[in-house]
Amino acid sequence: MPKVVRSTIIDAPVDRLWAVLRDFNGHDQYHPIVAASAIERGHPSDRIGCVRRFTLQDGSELREQLLSLSDLEMAYSYCLLDTPIPLFNYVAHLRLLPVTDGNRSFWHWESRFTTPPGREAELAEKVGNDVYAAGMDAVRQLPELQGGAP
Repeated sequence: MPKVVRSTIIDAPVDRLWAVLRDFNGHDQYHPIVAASAIERGHPSDRIGCVRRFTLQDGSELREQLLSLSDLEMAYSYCLLDTPIPLFNYVAHLRLLPVTDGNRSFWHWESRFTTPPGREAELAEKVGNDVYAAGMDAVRQLPELQGGAP
C-alpha cells in the first residue's frame, strides 16, 4: 500500500492559506490539472459527506468525498469515490500549521491507497508530483497569497 507524502512552506500566513484550501470545491480555481468542479446535490463545500465531481484537463472525471474538516486544526480528509486511474481505497489528509519564523505556513498533504500489482511506484509518483506538488506550486502563485504577512 503506497503512502504518498508531500510538504512545503508557503510564504503566507496560515489563516490566509487556509481560506484558500478550506474550500473543498475550490481546486478548479488554482490546480493546473482541474478544468471544472462542482459539489453534487447543491451541498455546501464544507459539509462533511459532500461529494465533489470534477473534470481534469484531459476530460477524465473524478468524484471525491469530504470525510472530515476542522477549522481548529486547519485540516481535512477526503476519499476517492470514482476515478479512471486505478487507485483503490484512496484516503488523503491535508493539514496546515503556522510557521512563526516569518509568519509562513507549513502544508502537509498525504494519502494511502492500493493499486494493481506492480503499479505502486508509478501511481505514487503520479499522485505525488502531478497532484500534490503541482497543486502546491500553483497555490504558491495565487495573488491572494502574495506579499507574505498582512
